[in-house]
Amino acid sequence: MLPTPHAPLSTPLHSLCSEAGAKFTPFSGWLMPVQFAGIRQEHEAVRTDAGLFDISHMGKFVIQGKDAIAQLQALVPSDLDRLTPGRAQYTVLLDETGGILDDLIVYDCGRDPSGDRRVVLIVNAGTCDADRAWIESHLDQNTVTLTDLTQSHVLIAIQGPNAAAQLQPLIAADLSDIPAFGHCETSLSGQPAFVARTGYTGEDGFEVMVEPHVGKLLWQSLCEAGVMPCGLGARDTLRLEAAMALYGSDIDRTTSPLEAGLKWVVHDDKRVDYIGRSAIETLQTQGITRRLVGLQMQGRHIARHGYPVIVDGDRVGEITSGAPSQTLGYPIALAYIPLEFAKLGTVVEVEIRGKTHPAIVVKKPFYRRSSN
Repeated sequence: MLPTPHAPLSTPLHSLCSEAGAKFTPFSGWLMPVQFAGIRQEHEAVRTDAGLFDISHMGKFVIQGKDAIAQLQALVPSDLDRLTPGRAQYTVLLDETGGILDDLIVYDCGRDPSGDRRVVLIVNAGTCDADRAWIESHLDQNTVTLTDLTQSHVLIAIQGPNAAAQLQPLIAADLSDIPAFGHCETSLSGQPAFVARTGYTGEDGFEVMVEPHVGKLLWQSLCEAGVMPCGLGARDTLRLEAAMALYGSDIDRTTSPLEAGLKWVVHDDKRVDYIGRSAIETLQTQGITRRLVGLQMQGRHIARHGYPVIVDGDRVGEITSGAPSQTLGYPIALAYIPLEFAKLGTVVEVEIRGKTHPAIVVKKPFYRRSSN
């Protein structure tokens, strides 16, 4: 007999999302809201005002110990010594071949009175269990502990140009003191709250980690203030406009950070060993042969994940992500293609249901928010 699949988990905010009209879909082992009012409306709310996301399915780890940062350093190519308390680093976990096991954010929370360094990691839902096992297998668990808060805590994202104004009345800390990729530990309704100025939409915004009863109060308060609840559909179209990689589609163990446009997380001046370093240095010496590029479709046809990219009748790559850009008004996509075709302005074709349609290689990101 085949094993019975596990029923998807529900986040502590499931009932509130349902009351707000959410349509749900299974995603990475969780039953998640895919949309509320509609992807277009939710996307526009984030770009022009503020939107609210339940992202409690994301993996949430706390690593603690006197040399927590030093032990994590062996797992990522980024220089974690650059971190100071209250700052964060986007990075990747690599295997021995230089392939990407996951992308994640490392938040340095500083030292507690005993001298232990406390670090928060936010990882992808689909790789959460594998990430935890990988990290724990490379930590000295006599000196460092990993606590998994994935199912015990809520994670809420509020994103958009008015995110700070909407969140500030509910948070004790002065949000203007938190820079991009900064964070703090503060209080919300008198209860502990971890607040980070990070996100996955290309807009200013915050991610708040709290216990479930506090998260429910936060969700209700923001909804009552008029912040639009948003689902995974808008989250995907927003992150694609910002050319933010989706693990399992744009990056995975078959891709290196050099190919994926993530060379900036590989800090060559940090002379420490990390898993995958030899493979990355070989790639740097020999050079990569393909690159993740942005494509702007010429016309209304939408390139979807897995569609072939064609040059002179030959398949040279495939689409990793694609969707209509709600902000720009035309279809956009990401694809891995050989370097010889990756130059800006190059015209390629995408095969869609047996017919080819032209696309132009364009600069990433497709959308960049105003600095004002």
